[in-house]
Amino acid sequence: QVQLVESGGGLVQAGGSLRLSCAASGRTFSVYTMGWFRQAPGKEREFVAAISWSGGVTNVADSVMDRFTISRANAERTMYLQMNSLKPEDTAVYYCAASRNWGVRLTALTYDYWGQGAQVTVSS
Repeated sequence: QVQLVESGGGLVQAGGSLRLSCAASGRTFSVYTMGWFRQAPGKEREFVAAISWSGGVTNVADSVMDRFTISRANAERTMYLQMNSLKPEDTAVYYCAASRNWGVRLTALTYDYWGQGAQVTVSS
């Protein structure tokens, strides 16, 4: 099993920044890909960004590509999502996920482990 714990969510004004962290523990040797997804009220969960376990390959959704950056700190087994120029439409619960499959374009269904979610609220 792999445990994922998100942190760094909160309330921010439009145009502000937040950095989400996801700490992984347990059998992380089985993980090849990590990702961020988000779900707004009344909407389906959507892909935000993904990164290979080594950190060498990334993919970011077109809708946030110019504002969000995904990265990893291998020694700490931690993944980050730096979110800049936040907009009210970025308001959602952000989930960290880990997959035993390789590929930064995986769908949510192919992720095996999920964190509890971190609320991000952007006020206008």
